[in-house]
Amino acid sequence: MSSILRLPQKLLYHLYTSFLFTKSDIKTTVIPVSVLACASAPLTNIAHLPHVVFWVWFHVLQFDVSNQTLDPEEDENNKRDRPLPAKRISLRDALILRWLLVPACWAMSYWYSKEVMYASIGLTFLTVVYDELGAHAGHYIVRNLVNALGFVTFEVGASLIAGNDIHYLDSTARLSILCSAGIFFTTIQSQDFKDVEGDTMIGRKTIPIVHPTLAAPTLALALMTWAVGLAYLWHTNFLVTAASNILSLWVGVCYMTSSTVKEYQRSFYLYNVWLTTMHGLPLTWRLASGALA
Repeated sequence: MSSILRLPQKLLYHLYTSFLFTKSDIKTTVIPVSVLACASAPLTNIAHLPHVVFWVWFHVLQFDVSNQTLDPEEDENNKRDRPLPAKRISLRDALILRWLLVPACWAMSYWYSKEVMYASIGLTFLTVVYDELGAHAGHYIVRNLVNALGFVTFEVGASLIAGNDIHYLDSTARLSILCSAGIFFTTIQSQDFKDVEGDTMIGRKTIPIVHPTLAAPTLALALMTWAVGLAYLWHTNFLVTAASNILSLWVGVCYMTSSTVKEYQRSFYLYNVWLTTMHGLPLTWRLASGALA
């Protein structure tokens, strides 16, 4: 009887553990991908929104459990609130969870459509490439490319769920996802500035380590280029164009003037605001073309 009474407590414990696995990627993945899906699909039924967010989060959980079981000792020093260093779950149980999440993600995705399941399978494959096959520790071009392709799979699945046709993405949605892939490929190094010290210790070759002088200016240039290009592509009005350009300039300057871990962490938060803003721009095209009517 007492074990039954403890079930809610155990459930809450495991739910919070799952949240801790994904906590750092709520701002980097769940929110930006969900915004892109809702803006580009577009989201015409609010009832689809919780499905989009949960599908993205559940697949982020699959990736994060995989990633955090690779080298749990690394998190012992600087990320002690994560489940493994916090001793909320053993490495053995985390590895079991890592592989149980694969069929769980596929099954949930198939419930929507086979196309969503293909996106889920693609994400699983790229997770293995990035984590188990070592792309995360490889050359920064390979790392950026695998990252970008991984986000494509997130966005395809989420956009299919957000839209009215679970089997098909129109040209606007496909173009939005293509642009997003380009954004991630050219700016994903934004997350590496705050981790230079730790990455140097383990021999990781990120852009801020390999090109310390050029890393911040080239990132700032990429941010401005994407802001100008996407404003032109999506025919945004003057206010939206001005706001996105000012935001891009602000984030770029923050990176170029940062020098401490805390400053780079603040810059990375601003980058995620910028990323979410860029992902929302297709909505202006949808509104102007009457696609939401």
